[in-house]
Amino acid sequence: MPLARTVTLTILAMLAFAGNSLLCRMALKQTDIDAASFTSIRLISGALVLWLIVRLREKMIAQAGSWLAALALVTYAACFAIAYISLSAGVGALLLFGSVQITMIGYGVWTGERLRGLQSAGLFLALAGLIGLLLPGLTTPSLPSSLLMLGAGVAWGIYSLLGKGVANPTQVTAGNFLRAVPFAIALSLITHAQITLDVAGVGYAIASGAIASGIGYTIWYHALPHLQATQAATVQLSVPILAAIAAVPMLHEPMTLRLGLASVAVLGGIALVIRE
Repeated sequence: MPLARTVTLTILAMLAFAGNSLLCRMALKQTDIDAASFTSIRLISGALVLWLIVRLREKMIAQAGSWLAALALVTYAACFAIAYISLSAGVGALLLFGSVQITMIGYGVWTGERLRGLQSAGLFLALAGLIGLLLPGLTTPSLPSSLLMLGAGVAWGIYSLLGKGVANPTQVTAGNFLRAVPFAIALSLITHAQITLDVAGVGYAIASGAIASGIGYTIWYHALPHLQATQAATVQLSVPILAAIAAVPMLHEPMTLRLGLASVAVLGGIALVIRE
């Protein structure tokens, strides 16, 4: 795949991930929907959209995907949503993407990948920018929520690594989502006593599943085979930055000098890692 196409697909995937972050934040902070219901609706709507896309292309998905990837997907989605209720956005992002980095870069190093000089500098620059944006003013998080968010990061790292060798990203993503549906339903049944729904929350969950997750994860699986594990891990540091920038017009959050400087550091660092 040409580099320009890989970069374009990666950018689109990161925008989808940032959209997921915003939709989850709005649903769990501004509506009455519970985390388990949000997760279930998100995964089921993603599965339905992907099933429809594959069927319209007259392709089979029964053998696509894997139960391991599905388990990683539902673990990420459930842990992320449940932890998000009691964690601030900054703490959650640091824990999530810190564990994603450790999982994916650790795997890359274990399999023989090595960061060259400018790549190492780019990684540290991106990490410094993210920490500079999120660290000031953070409060000490609760241990259970922290462990859940760390688990979400590890699960997402595993899900991303499993996508590096796929030949048919759309079919595989559809298969993964369809296999995740029984897990999502089981989660809802276990937590049925705490179920709360409202129209806005359900709408955010459907948008998160059908567009930001279903289509976004398919795009990510298209890009992953052309990225090293260390590169795939590093580019995801852009997600909190993109979400913070999008929150300025969408959620009327302030645009600050710190956000601007952090954006330059993170995106500049990522450019060094990918380009080298």
